Order: sequence, then structure tokens, then C-alpha cells
Amino acid sequence: MAEPQPAPGFNLSFANLKNSVIRGDILLALGIIAIITVLIFPMPTWLLDMSLALSMTLSVMILMTVLFLEKPLDFSTFPTILLIATMLRLALNLASTRLILANGHEGPLAAGEVIGAFGGFIMQDNFIIGLIVFAILVLVNFVVITKGSGRIAEVAARFSLDAMPGKQMAIDSDMSSGLITEEEARERRRTLEEESNFFGSMDGAAKFVRGDAIAGLLITMINIIGGIIIGTAQKGLSLSEAASSYTMLTVGDGLVSQIPALVVSIAAGLLVSKGGVDGTTQKALFNQFGKYPRALALTSVLMVVLALLPGIPALPFLFLGALSGGVAWLSLRNIQQEEQQALAIEHEETQKLAKPAEESISQTLAMDTIRLELGYGLLPLVNAQTGNKLTDQIKGLRRQLAEEMGFILPSVRIQDNLQLQANDYAVRIKEIYAGGASVRPGMFLCMDPSGDPITLPGEQTTEPTFGLPAMWIDDQYREEANFKGYTVVDATTVVTTHLTEVIKDNMQDLLSYTETQKLLDELPEQYQKLVADVIPSQVSITALQRILQNLLAERVSIRDLPTILEGIAEAANHTKNIALMTEHVRARLSRQICNQNANMDGVLQLVTLSVEWEQAFLESLIGDSDERQLAMAPTKLQEFIKRVSEMYEKFGTQGLNPAIVTSPPVRPYMRTVIERFRPQTAVMSQNEIHAKAKIRTMGSI
Repeated sequence: MAEPQPAPGFNLSFANLKNSVIRGDILLALGIIAIITVLIFPMPTWLLDMSLALSMTLSVMILMTVLFLEKPLDFSTFPTILLIATMLRLALNLASTRLILANGHEGPLAAGEVIGAFGGFIMQDNFIIGLIVFAILVLVNFVVITKGSGRIAEVAARFSLDAMPGKQMAIDSDMSSGLITEEEARERRRTLEEESNFFGSMDGAAKFVRGDAIAGLLITMINIIGGIIIGTAQKGLSLSEAASSYTMLTVGDGLVSQIPALVVSIAAGLLVSKGGVDGTTQKALFNQFGKYPRALALTSVLMVVLALLPGIPALPFLFLGALSGGVAWLSLRNIQQEEQQALAIEHEETQKLAKPAEESISQTLAMDTIRLELGYGLLPLVNAQTGNKLTDQIKGLRRQLAEEMGFILPSVRIQDNLQLQANDYAVRIKEIYAGGASVRPGMFLCMDPSGDPITLPGEQTTEPTFGLPAMWIDDQYREEANFKGYTVVDATTVVTTHLTEVIKDNMQDLLSYTETQKLLDELPEQYQKLVADVIPSQVSITALQRILQNLLAERVSIRDLPTILEGIAEAANHTKNIALMTEHVRARLSRQICNQNANMDGVLQLVTLSVEWEQAFLESLIGDSDERQLAMAPTKLQEFIKRVSEMYEKFGTQGLNPAIVTSPPVRPYMRTVIERFRPQTAVMSQNEIHAKAKIRTMGSI
């Protein structure tokens, strides 16, 4: 017959109950409840013995943990543990008081064997000795250790709070200068906050120990007086018998409580006095004592001299003199060995630094990809404490270009150049001069969007990025310029804007082979199969780099790299020509290109090419499909440039810059002509006009 099985719900409840009991938070809560229970209900003697042993063990464990700590913050829960240990001792004091007053007439074991053992062994059946020992323990704990450690914690907490703003500023300064990362700065701030909270908690925790000592002293006095009254009035004992019995039990109870309290107080003193010292206590002490062997040697000599004096026992002082002398000799030898090792390491580093001349010459071959050179008058733009900081704007520029163009630019190196004029700057791309101008730190560049003359006092100039007429004005005219509708920017923004346009103009040169490979590696996992199918079976990484450079040369973002790879895979089945593959990819990116060239209203403004000019360009193409070149007559080419320039001058007065649209075969060759005199004008093919794009024809060439 099958045995009945318990219900599944019962098994589940029992398992949940078992897991809850095993959890540490449940155990801690039960322990606190048990301590509170002891304050209310009486405790049998055997359980009191176990609890007193637990209190002694806990205090010794706290002391040993403090001795082996590397730094005080590693034991940040010490105030909480100190409170729990104090509650436990006070609860046990109350439980033992009940037993002493109720059963003190029965003999030395009336309150348990632990209290009886302390009363008999330490006091040796003489309660006067016990009272003296107890008083000394209370004085040492209350007056010396607790008061000193509390004062240290109080001063440390105050100094920690006062020094917090300065330390926070030091952390922010290190992070701004690049000495530490943002994660390291966050960790240092968290450590600083924990240190302040810890010493503040230790200042309050010292009051626990102090109150515990006072409570122990009062409980002892109450027990002695109450025991004598109960023994003589209720138990029929004589005054001497009651005084002897109850006093011995009370002092034994006080010793059992005060010894763990003294141990925990020592631990608290060691913990707060260890602030600012790393390493375990023995390492900190022995290492610092060992640094001064002369002091140990003089101590040894003094001990030997004392041993030779008449009337003084020679053996203890000779032993200590020999011991301190031996430690001094070992310390001196260790210091000499450390100095020799330091010299050897320094010699090795010196030899490593002494490299041959050829190596220093090879270092000159290192090239800065992007470098911004500043005259000495522009250095405040980098070190500015308030306002726009050049380094912060360059960080924002790199983030912005990464979002717009699809790859992370190399770091921009900022360097002072004494060969420049004080207020001049220069941008170099791969060591080649790419742009530069002069700015006025502390002043503002004012421009009129309509192109009219600026009616403010200032210094006439030309805006360096787009060549617009502008004026440098003082800060006092800034509000007036904004009121008149002028565009007002500071010197830092002028430099950053110019740097942005220079980088965009040369972005194709910044995309290296390594950056191309990095773009492929950083694609999400779902696109790695596409990468494996296209590269290198259909195109090489070098060919992909050339295609991406062609797109960047016309400021087409390569952020949508999966679509670009799909377009390359389609074009690779028909041609291996880089230019033709680029044109096919541009057609795949039609939505992006139309959106990029649309105005604020989302309308794509276009200028079409007449049939005559389309035919003229087609007839000027010579060579095979993979090696076609434009061979238009110079006079015809000059006529085309003149007509385009005249038309776009009219558009410029209206603030317009429409794109030129032509047929796909002609587009790349027309772009090579347009970019020489109007690089900011986009040239699109008919295949790049997305079906859902809103278009508006502005004219025809």
C-alpha cells in the first residue's frame, strides 16, 4: 500500500521557510529579537553561560578583525556591530542581575558557572580584590580608552567634513586634466563620502561604550545594595554573609561584562587611530618602527646600562637590550638591501631611457592626425575656469561628428606654437596646414545674417569659416547686438566652428584602414554574417575604405554601414570599379541623402541641368567604362563654371543653396568640377531622389 504523500503546497511552504531561516537578514533579525527578549523574560543559568561565552567570543573576534584590517573603511559596519555588542552585554547584565538577586543566597553558582568562575578565580574568595579590579577596569575603559578613541573619532569626523569640498575639487581637477577617468573619479567620491560617514558614525558609537561603562558601574552598585537588602531582609542571612555572597556574585558579573567591553573599546580605539594608515596593524607598526634602527640601538644601549646599575635585576634588562639590539641590526640590514634594490632598479631604468640616437630620430616620424596650434594669447581659451572651454567644445565636436558622420574621429592634439602671432591659430591635418585665422579672446564676433553693415563700434574682420563680413565687439555691446538680431559668438566657438568645417572638408583623409576595420568589428552581432559574406569575398577592406572615403568626401554619413555593405554586395556582381560601386551605394542611401540636403521644411530644393549640358558632358567622357575620364574643352568648361557661379550668386543673396541634379553617368564627373569652386553645393543624380522626397525645382542651368 502506497504511503500518503504530502501536498505539494506543504513541500513548497516548508522549502520557503527553510530558505528564509538560512538567510542572513532573517538570522540577524531573530538575534535582535532574542536580545530584546532577554530584557523582558528571565534566563536559565545554562543559557546565561552560553550567552556570556558568546559575548566574550564576539568581542575577541571584533578585536582580531580590527588587527588584520588593511584600512578602516574595510570595517565600515563597526558602529552597527558595536551597538549590537553593547545591547547584548546590557541584556546579559540584566539577566544575570535577576539570577543574582533571586538566587544569590544559594552560593557562588547561583548565577551560572561563568560568573562563579570569574568570581572565584579572579577575586580568590576576597570580594575587596574583585571590587578593586572591577573599578580599575571601569576606569581604564571609561576614562582612558573610550574617551581617547571618542575624541579621535570626533576630530577625524570634523576634519573630514571640513576637507570634503577641497578634496571634491581636487578630484574634479584630476578628471578634467585627464589624470583619472570618470569611473575612477566616481569611485574616489564614493570613498570620500564613506570616509566622512564612517568617522561621523564612530563619533556617535563611542558614546555606546561610554554609556555601557556607566551602566555597568550603576548595575554593580544596585546589585550589591539590593543583594544585601534581599539577603538580610528576605533570605535570613546575616549582614556579613549577605555582603560576601551577593558582592562576590555581583563583582563576578561585572568582570564578565567589563572584560568584553574593554576588548571592544580597544578595538574601537585601534580602528579610529588607524585612519590614514594602510596595511594591517602589525605591518604598519613594525614597518614604521623598523625605519629607525638607530632608535632601537639606543634603546638597547639604555637597557644594558640599566642592567649594570646596582640593585636592579640584570636578567630582564639584558634580555630586552639584546632583543632590541637584534631587531635594530635586522632593520638596518633590511634598509641597506632595499636601498641596493632601489639603486639597481634606478640603474636599469636609466639604461632603458638611454636609447640610441636612431631611436629618438624615429620618434620624430610620429604624426598627429589632427592638431590645433594656438598662439600664446589664445592659451586662456584652454585653461578658462568659467564659460566655454575649448577642450570641452572639442569633446562635444567629436561626439557630434560621430553621430552625424558615423565614425569616431582621432583625438585632436592642442599645442602652443610660439611661431604664430599671439591671437592666431592653425589647424593641421596630418601635419599639413588646412586652415587658420586670428581671433580676439574676451571679445565676441558679431555677424549680420542679412549681410548689411554692422552698426556697432568694433574691429572689422572676416568670419574665418565661411568668409562672411563680421566685427569683433566688446562684451558691453553684446546685449545690443542680440537685440538687433545679429549673430554673436565668442572666440572659442569661432575656433571650434572653423575646426569643424576643416575636419568635414578633410574627413576622407581621416578614415584610415585601421578605422575601417574597427567600424566592421563594432557592428552588432546580427550584421556580422553580412560582413563575412561581403568581405573579403566580394570586396577587400581597402576597397571598402575607398568607397567610404568617397562618401565622406561629399559629406555623406557612413553611419548606416549595413546598408552600405548591402549596396556594395549588389554592385560587386556587375563591376569592381570603385566609382561605380560608390554611385550604386549612394542610390541605396537616397533617403538619407535627400534628408541631408533638405531645408528646414523638409523640402529638397534642386537645380536641374539642361539637355544641352547633359549631352555636352556625356560627349566629353572618353575611355572604357572602368577608366572613363572627363575631357571637356577648357572654353566650354569655363562657360559652365560661369553659368553655375552666376546662378548661385543669386541664390546666395536669398540664403539658398539648392543641390544640382543630373543623370547618374554624369554626376561624379560634374562633382569634380563643382567642388573646385563650390564645395558646399551638393551634386545628386536622379537615382538619389527618393520616391517620397518633397522636391522643388529652383532653376535650370
